[in-house]
Amino acid sequence: MWYNNILETIGNTPLVRLNRVAKDIPATVLAKIETTNPGNSIKDRMAIKMIEDAEKSGKLKPGGTIIEGTSGNTGMGLAIAAVIKGYKCIFTSTDKQSKEKFDALRAFGAEVIVCPTNVDPEDPRSYYSVSSRLEREVPNSWKPNQYDNLSNSQAHYEQTGPEIWEQTEGKITHLIAGVGTGGTISGIARYLKEKNPAIQILGIDTYGSVFKKYKETGILDKNEIYPYITEGIGEDFLPQNVDFNLIDHFEKVTDKDAALMTREIARKEGIFAGNSTGSAVAGLLQMKDRFKASDVVVIIFPDHGSRYMGKMYNDDWLRDHGFLKDEKLTARDIVHRKENQQIVTIDCEQTILEAINTIKSLNISQIPVTQKGMVIGKITESDILNSLIENPSIKSQPVKNIATAPFPFVDLNTSIDKISAMINKDNIAVLVEDNGQIEIITQYDIINAISA
Repeated sequence: MWYNNILETIGNTPLVRLNRVAKDIPATVLAKIETTNPGNSIKDRMAIKMIEDAEKSGKLKPGGTIIEGTSGNTGMGLAIAAVIKGYKCIFTSTDKQSKEKFDALRAFGAEVIVCPTNVDPEDPRSYYSVSSRLEREVPNSWKPNQYDNLSNSQAHYEQTGPEIWEQTEGKITHLIAGVGTGGTISGIARYLKEKNPAIQILGIDTYGSVFKKYKETGILDKNEIYPYITEGIGEDFLPQNVDFNLIDHFEKVTDKDAALMTREIARKEGIFAGNSTGSAVAGLLQMKDRFKASDVVVIIFPDHGSRYMGKMYNDDWLRDHGFLKDEKLTARDIVHRKENQQIVTIDCEQTILEAINTIKSLNISQIPVTQKGMVIGKITESDILNSLIENPSIKSQPVKNIATAPFPFVDLNTSIDKISAMINKDNIAVLVEDNGQIEIITQYDIINAISA
């Protein structure tokens, strides 16, 4: 058997039992692995549905341009369909999304416009507003508007919901899914509750989003809104695809818990999933008292981990955000394990001969060069030797004449791995500021710190 094109492979994704990450949950916990779709995300389902419905209605015409605001995954689904069907794509997105998502969209020939995150949806700079403006300006264009286009939720009513019902043989008792546009959870929920009204639909929200409070109070509280890191879920407005009557409960998950759980899923289940999956599983653990042994819980795993390599799967990114504290040495540890000695510097107006004498007397190989106390460069043994070979009389000249670019500065929390990677034959040290004092870290200092 073969398929006529890649779009025919969308859907029929596997349901996989979670074991180690769900060991404290009494119920059977199953993951709906949407990464097997051709665009590696659940958004392929609604992307093709929105396009096909627009074609039928005449809103999308041959040779047209698809313009959409997207966090990446919907754009990927639209871009793949556009390749097959002969459309152009222009996508707007926010600067909090991972670079990998933008690169993937561009790989399919799409144009990507990055907009600021921390602005209101009505702001002309927002990715919602920019996409709407482009739709007005670009001839023969169509904006799917995944947030309010009910073809989004209809795709999941027609496809994902029935798949889950059949795969669990109607035994599902709870559905857990992140809520962004609302199409996934609402479409699946409508189908499942028609089959069994007792099935509980549990939405995952994030801090900085309005969904949970609106569900519980009916109030759209602007004070709830603030920037957050988690991708793919939460919103600062109410999309029409979010059917609050179908969602029984919203559970909020912190950025940190979502990021760390994303990594745990890969390490404990061997499933390489994205950021919102981490939110969903962290939410599952927070809600463990809701489940009993006879329950069958299905969690949607919307997208693939490859789109988060520079974020959740990057140790330095996690440390920078205060999410990861491990036992690896940092610049702070290396500095504190060094012998207590003052860093030697030389003023840019001092002579090269003075630099030679300093290097000899202190048995060092490099000196940071300063100007009015600020590090502006460096001078090394090889710099001096090369200069003397060319011009032996250069000794009386100021060191600034032969100084090269300064050693790079690193943060005190920079890992030993990153520092080691920065030190090479062209860059033999790094600098770090500790309590207002400049310290130098060499390969020798790293070795000493490791062996201490």
